[in-house]
Amino acid sequence: MLQRVLSFHFYSLASLVQQCHSMHLVSRLYDSLIGKMNHTMFGSIWGYFYTSFLRYWLKWFIRQVTGKCELQRICAGYKPGAPRTTKAEYSLKNSKSKVNRDPTSVLLPFTVLFIFYIDYFIWYVLMTNVCLFGPRFKVNLKLCLLQITGYRNLFTSVEELRKENFDSDKVQHEEMLLKLWDLLMPEVKLESRVTKQWGDIGFQGDDPKTDFRGMGMLGLTNLVFFSENYTEEARQVLSHANHPKLGYSYAIVGINLTEMAYSLLKSGALKPHFYNTVSGRPQLQHLHQLFCYLVYKFDKFWVEEEPESIMEFNHYREKFHDNIKIQLRDPCRRPHHDG
Repeated sequence: MLQRVLSFHFYSLASLVQQCHSMHLVSRLYDSLIGKMNHTMFGSIWGYFYTSFLRYWLKWFIRQVTGKCELQRICAGYKPGAPRTTKAEYSLKNSKSKVNRDPTSVLLPFTVLFIFYIDYFIWYVLMTNVCLFGPRFKVNLKLCLLQITGYRNLFTSVEELRKENFDSDKVQHEEMLLKLWDLLMPEVKLESRVTKQWGDIGFQGDDPKTDFRGMGMLGLTNLVFFSENYTEEARQVLSHANHPKLGYSYAIVGINLTEMAYSLLKSGALKPHFYNTVSGRPQLQHLHQLFCYLVYKFDKFWVEEEPESIMEFNHYREKFHDNIKIQLRDPCRRPHHDG
């Protein structure tokens, strides 16, 4: 049965390719075939068979018909952003060539070396293929590689910041914490470094450093970024958080939303968002911007839902999380800050 199905799809593809005059249409036919096969009864068996054997021969077949390699078809046939970059990333990850797979894992700390590696890889692709490349191929592929490797570098930077514990002996850490208070409560002075006043901006104890254990300095950095760059919005959200009935712990919820942003980044769920909105390498500030969006939107969501008490936080947190994931999958509803 499997042989008859594969034979049918090969025959149908060959017939349609002969009628195609556009590289874009050929690529769409190829993706349509894979999409249909992945939703058949074969399930995981088909997935293994396709990635281990069939994909190579499909690529070879389409290359013979079109005269274009897979990366060339992707760069020419898909719109810039997530549609093109996600396809290029998949192609590189599943390449038989180790050199082709390297761009998805290179983690170079210096921009000059990073750009040099990208240019070297593009040169390698050009030299090892007999296809005729269009004038835009190098530009389009370079952008894809910058986004792919930039995303991985971003996660490395975020992970380092998350693992950095708040240290009261470090002046920079203490200054950031006090800055957060001054931005949110400019007319109120702290009585001391350790005080119950921290509860006014949503910390649990007298010393906020204990609340940063899960997300480390990433949590504090996000809170300061929001308060510094969107001061009025941050104070407005804080006022909602201090509502006698619908209130919540502002700082604790902010740290919780930091964890949400971190988990979305780690799982790869933010790739379509960053590939669509950042023309180049995603930077740490782009994650901070996303955090601002999450805080602002969660506050509106919480007020509109009118939960009975803060004890229902986990339920509404998951509901909000699901809404965000739906938006991330829809390119027409990209997360952005309204402030």
